Formats: sequence, C-alpha cells, structure tokens
Amino acid sequence: MSGKPTVKEYMTRDVQTVAPEDTVEEVTRRVVESDGHNGFPVCVGRSVEGFVSARDLLFADQDAPVFTVMNEDLIVAHPEMAVTDAARVILRSGIQKLPVVDDAGNLVGIISNTDVVRSQIERATPGKVGKLRRTLEQIHDIEIGEERRPVSLNQLIPTQGRVYGDELEGRKYELERGLAEPLVVIDNAGTLYLADGHHRVMAARRLGIDEMEAYVIVIDEEIELGMAKTARKEGLERIEDIDVVDYARHPLVETTKRLQ
Repeated sequence: MSGKPTVKEYMTRDVQTVAPEDTVEEVTRRVVESDGHNGFPVCVGRSVEGFVSARDLLFADQDAPVFTVMNEDLIVAHPEMAVTDAARVILRSGIQKLPVVDDAGNLVGIISNTDVVRSQIERATPGKVGKLRRTLEQIHDIEIGEERRPVSLNQLIPTQGRVYGDELEGRKYELERGLAEPLVVIDNAGTLYLADGHHRVMAARRLGIDEMEAYVIVIDEEIELGMAKTARKEGLERIEDIDVVDYARHPLVETTKRLQ
C-alpha cells in the first residue's frame, strides 16, 4: 500500500440494505423515514445485486418489486482502494454513494461523497497518529498500543488552555454533518490526555455531545508525559477548564480575510 488513506478507514460499516423482492412502496417509505438515506444497496445475503435510488423509485409502480427498477450496472469500491480514487469514481459517475465489497464480493460497507470530504479535512490520519506513537516509543523506550474507539469527554484532560470562539462555529457545523475528524487521545495507564481536538471537543460540548470517536494511543504502564506537565502547569483538569477566546480570531481566519 502507498500509505494513502483507504476506503475502509472512512466507509460506514453498518449498511442498511433492501431485498430484491421488497416493493417500491416499502423502500420509498424507508427513504422517507430514514435520516439522510436517498437509496440502498439491494442484497441477497451479503451479495450486492444492485442499487436503488430515490430517483429510481420516483415514478415506479408502488407494488413492483425493487429488482425491476434497481440499477444492476453497479459501480463498487474495494476496502483497500485509496479514498482519492473513490472520490474520482464518485465525481465522474455522478453518484453519491459507492457500496464497498471485499474480494469475495460481499458487502462490507458503503462510502459516500460526505465521507470523501471528511477524509480531506481530517488532520488526525492514522499515519500521523502512528508517527506520534512511534515517537513516544523511541523517547521512553517502551512498546505502545494504538486503537480507535469512542471516548467520554468527561474523562479527558485537556493539554491546551484556550480555543477560538469563531473556530467553534466551524467545528459545530462539521459535527452536525458528520464531517468532524476523530480526536487524538493518549491513554496513559487509564488517564486520558487530549492530544489533538480541543476545538472539536468544545464544539461537541455546546451541542450536548458526551462521547466522540478517537484514535487512542495506549500506554499500559504510566510514564511522565510532557503534555501532562503542561496540563498541570496551566491547571487543566477537565474540558471546562479550557478558555474560549472571543476577543481574537483564529489565525487561519485572520489569514483568510487578509487574502480576500
């Protein structure tokens, strides 16, 4: 592999599907009642037979089975495919979602144009997290684990004392649309330090979100971390200790305005 982000890192694994014999009326109802779904893979077991979109359903006989209106000329992605390649397929084909199938032809996920956008704005890529883990291993001469899991915001100790209020609005926008990148957290023998994602966490607090996805660097035996010293020095013990700066703009916003 080239080290580029892959489809499996950004695809949705819990895919809603329909069966070929489901009626147009049944699937239309699912589209209307769902949260943002405008179509479904049509599957027999885990085998993808086609894809049915809201457009396919629009003027179809309500009693007709879905297999009579679904698109059988199916474009799919592979889990190891680069996200950039999936983006090209989505752009050039004019579709919004690609079913993801493994070498056996089984459905393992789905990747959308939203997922592709998210992959491009994420800074906390697995490669960068791995680099941080290896750096800690070299400094402390220990072996460190790495995993991805949800973390409770109440358990996080911040390592940055302030965030910018204007940046929080952008982060709220991303969170509301599922575009925000995961946090980076160091689990130092059970004590969780927030290494990256302070704006995301504060935006999540404002939205009433208590748990977020994170790349977690796991250290079994406690070590003295530089960021832990910083947290103690600044009196940072919980997320609420972070100051929101409303009197100054985020440096990126300042730069953008100067360039306009």
